[in-house]
Amino acid sequence: MVGLKHAAGLCLALSLIAFVAGADAASLQPQEVRITDAELGSSLTGAPGDPVQGAKWFKSRKLGNCLACHGNKDLASEPFHGEIGPPLDGVADRYSEAELRAIVVNSKDVFGPETIMPGFYRVLEGQRVLKDFQGKPILTAEQVEDVIAYLNTLKE
Repeated sequence: MVGLKHAAGLCLALSLIAFVAGADAASLQPQEVRITDAELGSSLTGAPGDPVQGAKWFKSRKLGNCLACHGNKDLASEPFHGEIGPPLDGVADRYSEAELRAIVVNSKDVFGPETIMPGFYRVLEGQRVLKDFQGKPILTAEQVEDVIAYLNTLKE
């Protein structure tokens, strides 16, 4: 009987290891994300993002559209920088990666429900949402990590 308990414990331990390893390989789903103290320390994908792709999502008028609200000298050649949000020059000096991830994932959890900034990795229920984004986040987990990687390049 002791051997059976030991075997069951070993199976449980191996299952937990497999679960954790699998969780690192797969993207965290929006409903699984937990922002604590305005931070989200772990990558949504378990891998670092690509800053070149992040700049693409940042300036895309069909996805991130960050330039609609935020000025950014790094993308000065792009038209129509907004002035609603603060300029993002030097943002990596003001916020940690964990804070930036929390802001991009769900700014409402960081700045409060009154902020105009959308949460890019949450599913909006019962709100007016573009048809293309109904029931899904604006950015994928990989795109969020790419944007975070790009924002981390913006230093004074």
